[in-house]
Parts: sequence; structure tokens; C-alpha cells
Amino acid sequence: MQSFNPPVRTLMGPGPSDVHPRILSAMARPTIGHLDPAFVGMMDEVKAMLKYAFQTENEMTMPVSAPGSAGMETCFANLVEPGDKVVVCINGVFGMRMKENVERAGGICVEVNDDWGKAVSAEKVDETLAANPDAKILAFVHAETSTGACSDAKTLCEIARKHDCLSIVDAVTSLGGVELRVDEWGIDAIYSGTQKCLSCTPGLSPVSFSEKALDKVRNRKTKVQSWFLDLNLVMGYWGQGTKRAYHHTAPINALYALHESLLMLQEEGLENAWARHKAMHDKLKVGLEEMGIGFVVDESVRLPQLNSVWIPEGVDDAAVRSELLNTYNLEIGAGLGDFAGKVWRIGLMGFSAKEENVLFCVSALKKVLNK
Repeated sequence: MQSFNPPVRTLMGPGPSDVHPRILSAMARPTIGHLDPAFVGMMDEVKAMLKYAFQTENEMTMPVSAPGSAGMETCFANLVEPGDKVVVCINGVFGMRMKENVERAGGICVEVNDDWGKAVSAEKVDETLAANPDAKILAFVHAETSTGACSDAKTLCEIARKHDCLSIVDAVTSLGGVELRVDEWGIDAIYSGTQKCLSCTPGLSPVSFSEKALDKVRNRKTKVQSWFLDLNLVMGYWGQGTKRAYHHTAPINALYALHESLLMLQEEGLENAWARHKAMHDKLKVGLEEMGIGFVVDESVRLPQLNSVWIPEGVDDAAVRSELLNTYNLEIGAGLGDFAGKVWRIGLMGFSAKEENVLFCVSALKKVLNK
């Protein structure tokens, strides 16, 4: 056994994205205690910067000490009680995972299904909620990572409020990459990940809860099924100021990285980051279309940071990705679920969303396909 030294890759798959050197450097700083006053002060700054990233004033805004899937489970474990009816929108893999969470929490899932590569249909959601007046929650994926489709979160949350439902939103791929306004759009519970458009390392899951959502958590008839994810307990540690109750040992150096990542997002400006992702998508689009490679998702609902494209007829999916990885140290993603073997997923997220990466990806892909 020897020390592990990973190869230097260019990460242009569905995540993780390339991590900025400033963020990697932040992780190498000295580890201090998770109740150290200096660390507690940094936690408050992380919360404040996450509020900016989410565009919210929700006090319950924090990173869960685990990857994005744990952020998803935090939302469902806290908000869904046995017997609760939840309308779940499924237009890809991650809507299916929402359904799984509802059922594991003892909830009753009502599905709204749309074709993969399409946005969630607001009309179908409205009709389904009208037909299920006892539904308590609407859950949907804002940016479906398995397809690259972006749904209209603002409209869907308006529909949820009209039917007196809470909303749970998956923003794992959207946070920092496309417009997202938690307070203005009336989102009740939202979760994301650090390894996509925030350009941080995997392992943390930013979440935010409205007061309306927290009222449901506080007034549950049953205990939250997960001790670790119970917001009533976690907030004792992530509350404001220096008087914090021990809950768990936070991933200290990972939080240094998130702090640096959020600081960089503030320095760039949120709307500038959204614009950068869009500009890089436009450049990638030109290069791919010149090779005759088409996009899965219609341009009107296409995510700029997650590009699903059709694999040209007769091309060996795995062989191309293997050649890109082994010859060019370039990673692009395979299709999931219904799209396995049919599409590639090319990520332009965070530090990876830059012109040199676009040019490199297009050039390498062209060479491999010609070969």
C-alpha cells in the first residue's frame, strides 16, 4: 500500500464537478473542534452565505453533514408522517427517489408522470391536486440530473399553495447554476448538494425550510424516524450564536471548503454565475451541433449545466467514454434509467463551466468519434 494519488481529470459529467484550487486549499487548513468558538463563528457565516445562494431569509438554512441524498431524506423524514398523502412528480430518476422516500416514511404516494426529458406538467399537477384534496405535500425535482430538464418551480409552488400543500424541491443540480429564488417562489423545503454548481467536494447537503414547513415538523404526531436527521435536534447545533448543543461531530474541513465555495459565489455574484453557466452551454451547443450531435431536452426547458445529448447511431457508448477518460483524462456521464446507453450527460457545473473546458471537450469528443 502507498499513499493514494488520484489522476488529474477534467470532470464534465453529472457531478462531481472540478473543485477550484482555492476550495481544495481551504480543506487543508488545520482541523479545530466542532464546538470551538472560531468554528461556530464560521458556521454562522456559512448559514448567511447559504441564504444568499438560496435567496431566502429562512432561519433554518444549513448544510446537512452528508451528501445530497441525505438532504432529500432530511426533507421527507421530517415532513412526511405515516398516512400522509404526497403528490410526487416523476420525470426522471430523482423523482423516482422522491417516491421511494415517501413510501419509506409511511406516506401514500400519488404520482404525476411526465416523459423523460420533459419538464413537469403544471397542468397535470393542478389536476392531480384538485383530485386529491387531502394531499399535504407536492414534491418535484427542479433540475432533473438524469435528463437535463428544468421544471418551472415558481409555477409549481404557486399551485401547491393554491391547494394548501407544502412543497419539497430537489435543487441538487440547480443551486448556483440557474435562477432559484426560495422566498420569492414560496418554496417550503429545498435541498441541494455541494459537488455540482457550487464546485465544492461531495459530502454536504444544503437545505432550507420555511416557517410553515417547520410548523409541521414541530407539530408531528410521531417522532421523526431518523434521529440523525431530526430537525428538532439538529437545529440545536446549527442555531444562531455561540450557545450550541452537541448533536454530532461536523465534517469540519469539508465545511471549510463549503465556506470558501460560497465566498467565491458571493464574489462572482449569483446572477453572474447563472449567466456564466448559460454562456458556456451556448458555446458547447455550437460545437456539438457541428458534429451532428443533438440535445435530448427542448431548448425552452434545457438546463445549461447538465447537457443530455443523443449518442450518434452505431457509436459504442462505453468505448467512447473509456477513450475520453483513458486518453484525455476527461470524464463525461452515461445515461441513467430509460436513457442508459442512449445518451451522454455532459456537465458544465461550477469551476468546470469555463471556455477552455468546452473547447477541450468538443475537440476530444470529435477526435474520438472520428477515430
